[in-house]
Amino acid sequence: MNPYSSKIEKMHSGESKGFHDHIHRETQQGDRKTLLEAYDFPDMIEEYLIELEIRNYSRNTIKTYKSIVNNFYRFLLDEKDLYDERRVLRSFKKYIQYLKRDKNVSQNYIYLVTVVVKKFFEFNNINILDEVKTPKRTKSLPKSLNETEVQNLIHAVDCDNHENDDSPLQRSIKLRNKVILALLYSSGLRVSELVSLKVDEVDPGDRTIRIRGKGEKDRIVLFDEETKSLMESYLDTRVNQGEYLFLNRFGNPITPRYVQMMIKNYAELAGIKKKVTPHILRHSFATHLLKNGVDIRAIQQLLGHSNLSTTQIYTSVDMQTLRNVYDRAKLM
Repeated sequence: MNPYSSKIEKMHSGESKGFHDHIHRETQQGDRKTLLEAYDFPDMIEEYLIELEIRNYSRNTIKTYKSIVNNFYRFLLDEKDLYDERRVLRSFKKYIQYLKRDKNVSQNYIYLVTVVVKKFFEFNNINILDEVKTPKRTKSLPKSLNETEVQNLIHAVDCDNHENDDSPLQRSIKLRNKVILALLYSSGLRVSELVSLKVDEVDPGDRTIRIRGKGEKDRIVLFDEETKSLMESYLDTRVNQGEYLFLNRFGNPITPRYVQMMIKNYAELAGIKKKVTPHILRHSFATHLLKNGVDIRAIQQLLGHSNLSTTQIYTSVDMQTLRNVYDRAKLM
C-alpha cells in the first residue's frame, strides 16, 4: 500500500502536516529524505486534480493547472538536496527565474504559476511557500474589432472555396463555421461554452440560449436575427446529427483549438491585420454594446460575470468614443 495514501484523509481531518515535521518523522524512521522522496508527488497531483473536478472547475482550468503542477514537478526532479524548506523555497524561486529568463513567459503566467503551485502545496498541507508573495498581474486589454471588421470576418466564410469542393458536407461545414462566428460575436459566448452547446439548449424562436457557465452558474444569452436565420439553416441542413450543436466531419463535438484556428484563418482571408481570437470577439461584443448605450449591468448579465469590475475591464471604451461623447456634451 502507498505509505502516503492516507495523507489526504488526515489533511481533511484537520491534522497539520508541515514539511519540516514530516521530514523529521521520516528521518527518525530511517535515512534522511528529500521532498520528492518523502512525498509521492504523482499521487498528490492526481488527488489535487480530482478535487478540482469535484469542485466543478472547468476542463480548461483543470488542464492548465495540471500542466503547471507537472512542469514544476519535472523541474524539481533535476534539483538536488531538497532536504529542508529553505532549499525547496530556493528551488521554487529558481523555477520562476527560469520561466522568466529562459521561457520568456508573461507576467500574468508567472502570477498563475505562483497561485497554482501555492494552492497545490496548501492542498497537501506542505507549508513551504507561505512567505511567497503573489506577483501582480498586468491588465492589458485585448484589441476589439470594429463593426466593419466583424462583418468582414463573418462573410469571409462565403469566400472560402476550399478547392472548389461543393459537397453537402462541405456546405454544411461552411454554414456551421459562419454560425459559430456570428454566434460568438452576437452572444458574447466563451469558446468553452460554445463547444459545449447542445441542440436542446438553443431556442431559435426566442433567440435565446441557456448557458451553464463558470462556477456552474446558469444564464440566458441572446443572439440577433441574422444569427437566428443562419442557425435555422444550419440545423435544417447539417449532415451529422447529434446532441451537440457544433459537430466536426466525423460527428464529434468540435474543440476550442479548432475554433481558434478557424477564426485565425478567416481573419487572414478577410484581410484583418489584428490578432483575432474567440475572446476578442467576446470583447468586441461587450464593447459595441456599451458604445450603443446598453447599460453595463445588462452587459454584465449577458457575459456571465459575477463582479461588475470584471465587466468594466472587458468594456474599456476607446479614446475616440470618449472624445465623441465629450464633444456631444458641449461643456462650454
